[in-house]
Amino acid sequence: MAVKVLVVDDEKIIVKGLTFSLEQDGMEVTGAYDGEEALEKVKTGSYDIILLDLMLPKIDGLQVCREIREFSDVPIIMLTAKGEDMDKIMGLEYGADDYITKPYNILEVKARIKAILRRNTKSRSVPEASDSVLRFKDFVLDTDSRTLSINDREINLTAREFNLLELMAKHPNKVYSREGLLKEAWGSRFPGDERTVDVHIRRLREKIEEDPGHPRFVHTKWGVGYYFHA
Repeated sequence: MAVKVLVVDDEKIIVKGLTFSLEQDGMEVTGAYDGEEALEKVKTGSYDIILLDLMLPKIDGLQVCREIREFSDVPIIMLTAKGEDMDKIMGLEYGADDYITKPYNILEVKARIKAILRRNTKSRSVPEASDSVLRFKDFVLDTDSRTLSINDREINLTAREFNLLELMAKHPNKVYSREGLLKEAWGSRFPGDERTVDVHIRRLREKIEEDPGHPRFVHTKWGVGYYFHA
């Protein structure tokens, strides 16, 4: 089955170029030219990955990313002409899985798409039956259905947040360095720096902790990294 890609950019020449190149690899590409159109297409269609420009008319790319994350964990790669680290980190904080700075090489774009889809396919593989559900009192993480419930309330996590939590919960009290989490949850090819991990951990805590400032589940080992306390 062809990989379905949504390309969102207000420059039609860029959408046309990406569409042509990705279709050469057998992908099925749909274009959108502003934030409102992008949200409508994500809500009504089904996509395997989204290439989302940062600067968009009507609704900017960061807001689009944040709104998508309220109802979908479809992988998102941010496309940005800006090179500042803060823009990249902000994109990841809003729920993006990766970013590419313009001007980009189409071979790099294809490689990033394939790497993310490959990691997502691996992370969604069915685990051993005995290991499919992790229970810690009122904390229930189902790695088969990729769902989390705490006190019988389902928590909506992005794919990256789930991957991080699953990794740590499978090894309670094991301290992971930021570098280790990057390699395990993103893969060694991911170009982001270690602050990316801090951003995702903060977002994760905001969703699963009653008091993110005094976490019950995801703890910090100062000067080292993070760990899951059962």
